[in-house]
Formats: sequence, C-alpha cells, structure tokens
Amino acid sequence: MAGARKPVVEVRRSQRRRRTVSAYRDGERVVVLIPDQFSRAEESEWVDRMLARLEAREGRLARSDEELLGRATRLIALYLPDHAAAAVPVSVRWVTNQNGRWGSCTPADRTIRISHRLQDMPEWVIDYVLLHELAHLIVPSHNARFWALVGRYPKAERARGYLEGVAAASAGPLGD
Repeated sequence: MAGARKPVVEVRRSQRRRRTVSAYRDGERVVVLIPDQFSRAEESEWVDRMLARLEAREGRLARSDEELLGRATRLIALYLPDHAAAAVPVSVRWVTNQNGRWGSCTPADRTIRISHRLQDMPEWVIDYVLLHELAHLIVPSHNARFWALVGRYPKAERARGYLEGVAAASAGPLGD
C-alpha cells in the first residue's frame, strides 16, 4: 500500500515465551510479542514479518460481498447446474453476528449470510459452507435430498471435518 502510514509498534518481550511470536492490533498500534532472548536484529526481522502477516490477514478480511456472490455463481455452475434457477440467491454477504453457526440461509427471501469467522479459512472450506447454504435454496431442510446436493462438492466431508475440528478446538477444555 503506497503512501500508507506505518503503524506504531509496541514490542513486548516475555521470559516465558521460547519460540513463538504473535501480533495483534490494539487500537491504532500493533503489539508484537516475542521471546526475551531475541536479539535486536531478530526483533526487527520479526516485527517486519508480523506486520506483513497482519496486513495480509486484514486484506483477506476485506473480502467483499460481491466476491462472495461471484463465488456462489461459480459453485452453482459447477455443482448445481440442474438447479441453476432455483439456487440463485438474491444476496450473499459476510456478517459479524454469527458466532454459533458458519452460515445461514433464508429461502423465503433467498438471502445467504456467511460468518466472518470463515474469512481466514481455506478457500475450499468457504466454498463448502457457501454450497451448503445454496443447497438450502433448493431444499430448505437437512433431508437426504439436501445432503445429496451438498455431497456433489468433492471436498464436502473434508470441509465438514475441518469445521468440526475448529469448533472443537474453540470450545476449550471439556468438563470442569
């Protein structure tokens, strides 16, 4: 990004941290967490690396609703061509208010919403969730006909497993 201002960076060294480096935004500044034993040269290298990673991540998060609709159109052509008229949504958009599900569809008004939590996931996982919601425009319930439509996506089982793993990992420790 030409002309973009470099953010204020706060480096926090930790004696407990051995190998890992992480970074996050805190308002207008970026906080970079590094091991205490890193040299100044290593610190500088890792700050640059983490700023680049944050910028790349934020670029992915800026994916547009138009891009999502284009993906939906491509998925319909590839996996639902015999239902093309029925599978076309009125709108497809990213939303930030879905933390308990990956996507949702309202067949009555033909709208699809995809959780922003997917934006950092592999493309084939996003495609799976999108195809799942497109299938609901054809079959509103989760019956055998619905799953047959979703099953046309070659990575359906792999994507479901991936999402189940993400959900399990974010659930935290089991029990008390």
